[in-house]
Amino acid sequence: MSTPSDTREAVRQRYAQAALDVLQSPGQAASCCGGVCCGTSASDNADPITGNLYGRDEVAELPPDAVSASLGCGNPTALAELAPGEVVLDLGSGGGIDVLLSAKRVGPTGKANGLDTTDEMLALTRANADKSGATNVEFLRGQIEAVPPPDHSVDVVISNCVINLSTDKGRVLREAYRVLKPGGRFAVSDVVVDGPVPESLRRQVELWVGCVAGALERDEYARLLGAAGFEHVTIEPARTYDPEEIDDPSLTAWLATQPEAERARMRSAFMSAFVRARKPPRA
Repeated sequence: MSTPSDTREAVRQRYAQAALDVLQSPGQAASCCGGVCCGTSASDNADPITGNLYGRDEVAELPPDAVSASLGCGNPTALAELAPGEVVLDLGSGGGIDVLLSAKRVGPTGKANGLDTTDEMLALTRANADKSGATNVEFLRGQIEAVPPPDHSVDVVISNCVINLSTDKGRVLREAYRVLKPGGRFAVSDVVVDGPVPESLRRQVELWVGCVAGALERDEYARLLGAAGFEHVTIEPARTYDPEEIDDPSLTAWLATQPEAERARMRSAFMSAFVRARKPPRA
């Protein structure tokens, strides 16, 4: 059975390789959240999880490598309704697409910060920021379970299909709450599941890296947000995934071991969702 440290290292290695693939072959898409590293672009990728998340007008002015390295399952920058002058923190910023889009929305009086644990991804994001000419961005190294910014320093926390990769999601949500200013917003795209995830699936590191095994149940996500102190929690499904349509040999092999009733339940259980919450104004 894998340990949390095994899972964290597997995640780090997979996303480091995704960054290296883009750095070594500019323009080649790296889609890891579906369990594979392939695709075409963030706007026309046909992958059932990572494809067709951003409008062409959004990505037209971004460096191609920021677009091709997009590994998310949603568009939290649109979800967050960012305003000029706000400070944004992206948990698990990957290739930097959401940081750069946030930087445009908050303008020169605001700031967009990206946090990632992978040196290779940070090298890629900094290169993308330089190419974009963005001056109101900063990329930090660290884990989403222990983020560097001080208390009450951020207006909006965003994330894109990263919290599901953590082995301590409650701690991630408590950290997000800590760094938000009173009244601050939590606006995240993430993979969630309706109903229980079989323990045999939870234990598989490859499927955790692929964003399936680590998905929180929708009710548990809401409970953890409330326990962290958030209010006005909403979890809105955006796209449902049929695991049998995800091109992942490990997932295919696991599904083959399941009874037909369980496979039928799984066909509509997993989804990407918009997760919103707010820190109380007098927290």
